[in-house]
Amino acid sequence: MSGFRQKSEIITFKADESLLKALRSVPNRSEFIRNAVLNALESTCPLCGGSGILTPPQRRHWDQFTADHPLQECQDCHEMHLVCNMDNDEKQD
Repeated sequence: MSGFRQKSEIITFKADESLLKALRSVPNRSEFIRNAVLNALESTCPLCGGSGILTPPQRRHWDQFTADHPLQECQDCHEMHLVCNMDNDEKQD
């Protein structure tokens, strides 16, 4: 089935005037929007799914996890990231 093509579906969304104005200058709006959505989905938080809010059970799991995995600033890029202290704690025992 080398000639098989996935069906496309049209999705619409509401946009305010400033977004419409900005999108009008993009040569291939469909491709731009597709890429933007795919990039956003790849960067979605695996815990909250992009909502920015943890449920109480998720928060309990997060608190347990961060006991041995604190957030630290990277010395090179200055972004925050999780660091595993499990090995360090085991070495000290």
